[in-house]
Amino acid sequence: MPMESIWSYAVDSGHVEGQDLTGCTVVATDGTIGRVGRQAEHFGMRHLVVDTGVWVFGRSALVPVGMVTGVDPGARTVTVGCTRAEVKAAPRFRTDSETMDREYLASVGDYYHRLPPRETSAD
Repeated sequence: MPMESIWSYAVDSGHVEGQDLTGCTVVATDGTIGRVGRQAEHFGMRHLVVDTGVWVFGRSALVPVGMVTGVDPGARTVTVGCTRAEVKAAPRFRTDSETMDREYLASVGDYYHRLPPRETSAD
């Protein structure tokens, strides 16, 4: 995957431009991560801020939208192509100001870009 595409929804993700994903449940390849707290785009780097709840001690995680493999508006779910452990190991998200920090966003993008590609399973 080209680095730029980590910040863009895949054409086959089911995402519709302008769609509000706030409140949707975020599901990794091995279980639920949390809920979309907000969507943001700074410097052309679109991402979701996911409230992980008690799973990661109340922390939030920043996930580039290029990791989204599916959006189900009826079920209010967003599926991402990584594991819970991979999200937990990503550069730590501490404050909202980091969503406007080009260096922090670049480090997050680089981390997710380097993850091994996932096989998608047919339902």
